[in-house]
Amino acid sequence: MNVLVFLIPVSLLLGGAGIVAFIWTLKSRQYDDPDGEAARILLDD
Repeated sequence: MNVLVFLIPVSLLLGGAGIVAFIWTLKSRQYDDPDGEAARILLDD
C-alpha cells in the first residue's frame, strides 16, 4: 500500500503532462493540413 502513495501522484503528473502536450500541439496547429493527401488525390493536375 505504501507504493500507491508514490504511484498515484506520479501517474497524475504523467497524465497531466500528456494533456498539456496534446493541448500544445493543438494550439501550434500541428494537425492542420488543408491541402492534405486526402484532398490531393481528388485533384487532377
